[in-house]
Amino acid sequence: MTRLPTLFISHGSPMLAIQESLAHRFLLTLGDTLPRPKAILVASAHWETSAAPAVSLTPDPQTIHDFGGFPRALFEIEYGAPGAPEVAARAVAELERQGVTAQTHATRGLDHGAWVPLRLMYPQADIPVAQISVVRGASPAEHLRIGRALSSLRDEGVLVIGSGSLTHNLYEFRGADIDAAVPSWVSDFSAWMKQRLEAGDAASLVRYREQAPFAARNHPSEEHLSPLFVALGAAGDGAKMEHRHAGYEYGVLAMDVYAFQ
Repeated sequence: MTRLPTLFISHGSPMLAIQESLAHRFLLTLGDTLPRPKAILVASAHWETSAAPAVSLTPDPQTIHDFGGFPRALFEIEYGAPGAPEVAARAVAELERQGVTAQTHATRGLDHGAWVPLRLMYPQADIPVAQISVVRGASPAEHLRIGRALSSLRDEGVLVIGSGSLTHNLYEFRGADIDAAVPSWVSDFSAWMKQRLEAGDAASLVRYREQAPFAARNHPSEEHLSPLFVALGAAGDGAKMEHRHAGYEYGVLAMDVYAFQ
């Protein structure tokens, strides 16, 4: 079985699901460029738990519309992929084998951090999907460790995806157009992250908050970058980065997609 890469996907606004953009068009083709997975495990910025990661065990995940103020068309979308309870159970076992306490959730569905990119990548909704949470207040190093505990799933045909946003400060969003100019505090941070990922410099990346330019301004809270560290960890030590997509939306959202192999 081909060992799958891991992915970090910047999912931006829920409008990504229906609004024409460079990122939307890229994700429409991304699934076709990858070996077909047996199942998908998504670490989403929109599922945070306390103290320990949680894994969804439901065989029939519902589509969660966890947003407000958007067009009705978004609320009418249903992504009917089956769940992946066996993969979820394997994830829990691997986490605990590596000394990472894990929780389970019997009914958690797919939030928009999962279904928005997956609906574009795999519109047939025929690949089983489970979610794993990020941990509120946990450090990048802790999320890297969570990812490393999941790395063996790649040999079992599981595509591990971290879904967040390379930059995510919605306090700075002021009704800008989707193609608004990008301020330097956003582009400088994105460039630093790309350089460190290219170098495989995990030691600097887990200390991005101290070392990267404008780190706190781009991430007032860390949940949208935590999935990057899960994906990076799941790729294993020495993984090579491939920058699959770059771009910005609304000036403040970097839409980068990275693959690690």
